Amino acid sequence: MVMDKLTQYERVFNHFDENGDGKISSSELRQCVTAISEELSVEDAEAVMEFIDVDGDGLVGLDDFVRFVEGGKEEEKVNDLREAFKMYEMDGSDCITPRSLKRMLSKLGESRSIDECQVMISQFDLDGDGVLSFDEFKVMMM
Repeated sequence: MVMDKLTQYERVFNHFDENGDGKISSSELRQCVTAISEELSVEDAEAVMEFIDVDGDGLVGLDDFVRFVEGGKEEEKVNDLREAFKMYEMDGSDCITPRSLKRMLSKLGESRSIDECQVMISQFDLDGDGVLSFDEFKVMMM
């Protein structure tokens, strides 16, 4: 993680951590949410805490906070990649073949031969089966 990003997360975390104990309690969470937008019920605050609190101590530490913030972004990226992957796969095969890659590249105005597409796929084909699975596509795109 880039240091600037961590510093930003720490600043936001410290803003939530009103008493400076290095943990965010449900009451601190409620105060911040109320200040930002609207009221958060005790029940909703506890539900959020349960979801974010990985170690189960009833408090959210900086690690929990960063994991939560980054997790949402990661999930968005994966969903976007899954949509892109579907454009390249063919006939619901759940993989990108040299033929399906050639077809999609043609739609994008790139003329490639099947052999060229095989070479492109081989660079990220981790299991050597000649096609790209979603996991291999994800590695290639990230």
